[in-house]
Amino acid sequence: MWKVNRYVSLETETIELINRIKNDAQLNEELTRNILLKLLKTKGVRLAMASTILRFRNPKVYQIIDQRVYRLIYGDELKYPLNDFYKQIDIYLDYLQKLKEASKAHNIAFEVADRVLYTMDKKYNLNKTLKGYG
Repeated sequence: MWKVNRYVSLETETIELINRIKNDAQLNEELTRNILLKLLKTKGVRLAMASTILRFRNPKVYQIIDQRVYRLIYGDELKYPLNDFYKQIDIYLDYLQKLKEASKAHNIAFEVADRVLYTMDKKYNLNKTLKGYG
């Protein structure tokens, strides 16, 4: 958001939930679902931004969901219903699991997997366009 000089205001309860994330590599699924639901209900926050917030809090557990990385892992374009937050949460949690598997398979540290796989997609899918990318 800094690129376009915009920001979102998070409720105190949302910030408190985010601060409950531990610094270990263990995913607390219930807490994650609660945080994501609060974030996705916040005006101006969509799944990519919500995942970015989580990644900054603990990159050992969370990574940014991205169309390129998603395409590389799933072989398909990332699509989700904008108004179905529960479906988006399910997609993100499945993405984290698949990303963890891909990082192990390619011997990539999970903390940097989103960036490495993003770069791989740019290299290997050079001539394939994605919605929202130039």
